Amino acid sequence: MKNRTLITGGAGFIGSHLSERLLNDGHDVLCADNYFTGSKSNILHLMDNHQFELIRHDVTFPLYVEVDQIYNLACPASPIHYQYDPVQTTKTSVHGAINMLGLAKRVKARIFQASTSEVYGDPIQHPQQESYWGNVNPIGPRSCYDEGKRCAETLFFDYFRQHDLDIKVARIFNTYGPRMRPDDGRVVSNFIVQALRGDNITVYGKGDQTRSFCYVDDLIEGFVRLMATEKGFNGPMNLGNPGEYSILEVAEVVIDLVGSKSKIIFESLPEDDPKQRQPDITLAKSKLDWEPKTQLKEGLEKTISYFDSLLSAKD
Repeated sequence: MKNRTLITGGAGFIGSHLSERLLNDGHDVLCADNYFTGSKSNILHLMDNHQFELIRHDVTFPLYVEVDQIYNLACPASPIHYQYDPVQTTKTSVHGAINMLGLAKRVKARIFQASTSEVYGDPIQHPQQESYWGNVNPIGPRSCYDEGKRCAETLFFDYFRQHDLDIKVARIFNTYGPRMRPDDGRVVSNFIVQALRGDNITVYGKGDQTRSFCYVDDLIEGFVRLMATEKGFNGPMNLGNPGEYSILEVAEVVIDLVGSKSKIIFESLPEDDPKQRQPDITLAKSKLDWEPKTQLKEGLEKTISYFDSLLSAKD
């Protein structure tokens, strides 16, 4: 039997890759997006597929459809976009979760929540395990996203306990790849765009803060495997690449791969910017037999190629 699968945020960076993967796996895919950070151009190549359907919808309003599975990905994920309208960001995470959980309850669908490593805040534990409760500033400029996602996790587990809903919760660490927005303010896209243009590359702080970068195809494989686990295994589960790199290292690798003459300049660190991020993926390895396969250099080359063609088309 075919799976009818709803993806909220399906025209976004990660959502479009998931749409593509599920279509290849034989699903009927209903993609819902309000295009705040998603784009029709991300899913244009899927529009001729009769198993793909696109609907303009904001998850802060209920959606009445009949589906077997739901992937709830809708929410701006980069600070520039989620801080643009912080109240709406919180609503998207919280009201969006309530609406999608209500839909899942009504149609008895399995539902997946795209949570985030931001639930750990500026972590004291390193690397971060799923059992860690985090170190989050509840009133800071990033809290609309951090606390919105934490509340969404609360709702998912309450729906599981109260209504026996079939839930899966993934905590996503930094992800990169083709279809990232050039203006999203994230490390990889910033560095690549600046390097391709020959501009100075902006590193915040001393560049010694670390992140773990997972290529998007590896992440999607983790999604699909988690969604296929037996009912009752809910997560939360870390999905990310445990390879840890300093921001300065990433800037230097990008300059080298692009062959750019860009210089690195340093600016002050934004408020509440985490110093370290690295997932402990022991659970994903043991439960899903999953770990990222794409090396940073290989993933960056593919991402640089995407941005190069995107910027060339705009010039």
